[in-house]
Amino acid sequence: MAIGVTVNILTVVVGGILGAVAGKRMSQEFAGKLTLVFGVCAMGMGISSLIQMENMPAVILAIVAGSSVGLACHVGEWMQKGGALMQKPIAGLMANANEGSGGLSQEESLSMLVTAVVLFCASGTGIYGCLDAGMTGDSTILLSKSILDLFTAAVFACSLGAVVSLVAVPQAVIYVSLFYGAKLILPLTTPVMVADFKACGGFLLIATGMRMAKIQDFPVADMLPAMVLAMPLSALWTGWVMPLL
Repeated sequence: MAIGVTVNILTVVVGGILGAVAGKRMSQEFAGKLTLVFGVCAMGMGISSLIQMENMPAVILAIVAGSSVGLACHVGEWMQKGGALMQKPIAGLMANANEGSGGLSQEESLSMLVTAVVLFCASGTGIYGCLDAGMTGDSTILLSKSILDLFTAAVFACSLGAVVSLVAVPQAVIYVSLFYGAKLILPLTTPVMVADFKACGGFLLIATGMRMAKIQDFPVADMLPAMVLAMPLSALWTGWVMPLL
């Protein structure tokens, strides 16, 4: 059962509503410092996943090769474009989408809404969390992410209003698809492959945390193809390289 997925989606809805009610009561300074705390939490989640790594060379190769593919194919740019496309019907559902925007212009509001769509629907943490929950049944990453998303959605809603809650609609479609798609992959995996997959996701979580804490602007979206390569390279290393060493 997709408990982690369900909880994560609901936290975006609830956070959006709470933020809309709170309005201007949350200062920009408070929101900024809270984001730094989110970054530290994400890095902690990543470190806990790294501990499970079995084949470090295979995981490092997956990160480097996957990131190279992502950068060459401009995955981050395509995700931004996808977020812009999802933003249009969301904004259209609410005629007063700019209401409660705290003095933001229409252009600024739409830009912030695109950021929210990409963050909640296509973040490395969310994609990894859904795949992990689908393959292993462990919703720890998604439940931890849900706590962060509750407050993040509230921060966005303080500027954009309740329209942020509607981001949960495309998020539900994407996360449910990833969750049940991962279940189809599970029979083809081994415990070692899953452990290396988790470690690969851990690297992405650390990169996400550093980006949120404004330490370094890692191209997290462009690093996502590494998740696809992690398990095949782990199997290749275990079955072909290790016997030769």
